Order: sequence, then C-alpha cells, then structure tokens
Amino acid sequence: MARLILFNKPFNVMSQFTDDSGRQTLADFIPIKGVYAAGRLDYDSEGLMLLTDDGRLQHQIAHPKAKLGKTYWVQVEGEMDDKALQQLRQGVELKDGKTLPAKAKKLSEVDIWDRHPPIRHRANIPTSWIALTITEGRNRQVRRMTAAVGYPTLRLIRVQIGEWQVNDLAPGQYCEIIVSMPKAPTTANKRRVPRTPNKKRNTKR
Repeated sequence: MARLILFNKPFNVMSQFTDDSGRQTLADFIPIKGVYAAGRLDYDSEGLMLLTDDGRLQHQIAHPKAKLGKTYWVQVEGEMDDKALQQLRQGVELKDGKTLPAKAKKLSEVDIWDRHPPIRHRANIPTSWIALTITEGRNRQVRRMTAAVGYPTLRLIRVQIGEWQVNDLAPGQYCEIIVSMPKAPTTANKRRVPRTPNKKRNTKR
C-alpha cells in the first residue's frame, strides 16, 4: 500500500519542501514526513500536485514514458479561435521540437477560486479560458504552446493528473488516499478528507 497526497498548490508557492529565498513551499501546507512530489508545478501556476511515500508510484506518475494525461484550465489573452485550438490539437512547433497532439477545447464558463493577487486585466483586451490536456512535461510547456498560437497565458491551473482531480480542494488544502501497489494508480481508494493545516479554510470559489 502507498500513501498518495492530493494537494491544491496556491499561486506563488514552490513545488518543493525547502527554498533558500524564503518563498512559501509545500512545507507550509503539508505537515507529513516522508512524502515526495511526483512531478512539479511552476511557482506561478496553481492546482493539483501529487505526492507519495512510494518510489514506484512516484516513478509511475512522473516518468515521461507513462504519458499520464495532465489537464489544465488556461486563461489566455484574447478570444481563442478554432484555428488556434486546432493547432494545439495537432502539435505546436517550439524551440525544443514539436509537441505531441493535445486535447484542447474552449470553456464557456469557469467556476474557480479567486487568485491572490489577481491577474491584471486590460479594459480593451478580452480574455478566454480553454481546457488543455497534454501527455508531456516540458519546461513551461503550456505557456509556450498558447504563446506559439498567438494567445499568451495569463493564468494556469492544473485540474487533473490521470484519474485524479483537484475537485473540491481549496487552495492550500490537501487530502490523503491509499493506493494498492503494484496495481495502476487508477485503482485508488476514492475516500477524500480535505485538510488545511494551521490555516483558515478557504472555501471561496
């Protein structure tokens, strides 16, 4: 059996337990010893991270060969059109090569928590939201993909990794589930108990 922690990483939090520059880290939110992040999430991105105490599970989740789908909700500058969405689906040429085909669709409504601080809005430039699912893990890949098709990313939230979703976890909250090994991680026990250690629970959506 392996422990798996689902954590909703807030904006401007490091996806590690220590930082020499004094920035907030996972240690400010997760008081559990012996667990390690299975993959990373950029400092300026938000949403789902997975942590575990089992090396095999960590490898299974994070290794590029696993091609585990990761879904992001992305707020971009401008009203993204069908042509740009199709480019994302087919793969985008970046400096480090063409990306694999992705799943991309426009979102008409997004029910999500407020970000602190909020993004900077420009009165004469609209924004739009898309859902983007990729199976790669290149550095700042989603941001580079949307920029390559003409729509810079303003806000980036990871909402799903494989079968695991952020669901009702507020920023800074985590929950723990038990995974049977060596079965695939999709066989996890779905019982979830959100926790916000040493913090006032944020329930705003």
